[in-house]
Amino acid sequence: MPSRTRAPAARRADRHRLYEKAVQAVDVECEFVRDTFRKLRKRTPRSLREDFCGTAAAACEWVKAGPQRTAVGVDIDTEVLDWGRNHHVARLSDNERRRLKLIEGDVLTAKTRPVDVTLAMNFSYWIFRDRKTLKRYFRRVRDGLAKDGVFMLDAYGGHDAYKVMRERRDCGGYTYIWDQADYDPISGAMTCHIHFSFPDGSRMRRAFSYKWRLWSLPEIRELLAEAGFARSTVYWQGTDEETGEGNGEFLPAERGDPDPAWIAYIVAEK
Repeated sequence: MPSRTRAPAARRADRHRLYEKAVQAVDVECEFVRDTFRKLRKRTPRSLREDFCGTAAAACEWVKAGPQRTAVGVDIDTEVLDWGRNHHVARLSDNERRRLKLIEGDVLTAKTRPVDVTLAMNFSYWIFRDRKTLKRYFRRVRDGLAKDGVFMLDAYGGHDAYKVMRERRDCGGYTYIWDQADYDPISGAMTCHIHFSFPDGSRMRRAFSYKWRLWSLPEIRELLAEAGFARSTVYWQGTDEETGEGNGEFLPAERGDPDPAWIAYIVAEK
């Protein structure tokens, strides 16, 4: 009998699993949300809304972490929400599923009950490329928060962020490739892709693509203030002394280092 040739790894791989392993750490993210909210509000947060939730990994992690926690995930992409339902929600207990709601809709119009915390992570809100729309989104977030609610989002920058370049990272069994394919300094518009390559030589090209604006921290904080938030704080990532890379610990900062690449959290209080 003729031998069967195994399909290339890129054809067998699941792009969402690859992304979550390479990019997300929702357990750490949820801990940051809990600890930061406690310090600011002197109480434990219960309700969370994950905007641009994608596979809803963070929302699912949130409800798993406590019987009193509730979560809502909002995303406009049917395919990615269905993946999350099949791979994350399906693994929840009946009680956990009752405390989770996924909404297929636009974050600018989706209506939910007031929540303690709204998340917009992985730079997802950068799809809003003009000040008017981004401020409108921030206002919607503020209006959807509880009286003492908090909005948490992330950002990246550094002089490498403005370059057309590729960065590769070994993820154990495959390579994650971050591709900054185009940047327009006049508009701030940027096109980025994520590719995955495998030891057998196969590659999953443009597994994810993004057309967004590279917003700066001052711009984001100014728009948060204009949208009515009482104050915003930048949580800057510390540096590992041995590797010189980020250590995953984010602390409030008034000044950041002019690193070639950095990631920060922004915490905005209603």
